[in-house]
Amino acid sequence: MPNVGPWEIILLLLLALLLFGAKRLPEIGRSMGKGMREFKDSVSGKDSDDEPAELPMQTTDTTIAARERERDPV
Repeated sequence: MPNVGPWEIILLLLLALLLFGAKRLPEIGRSMGKGMREFKDSVSGKDSDDEPAELPMQTTDTTIAARERERDPV
């Protein structure tokens, strides 16, 4: 197996930066991390179905009244 040193890793990172650009690299890393996390959770048998679903925020009477005031012409 080839020996990969720090210079080879730096070269690979620079190559990735040139290919994908600085804007896309964080997105690619984020999606790869999310995919690995989902894979690990599926292998370990951990389901997200056991977690309670997030409830939507309830609108209060003041926000409804404010919306109605914005719609009404003055």
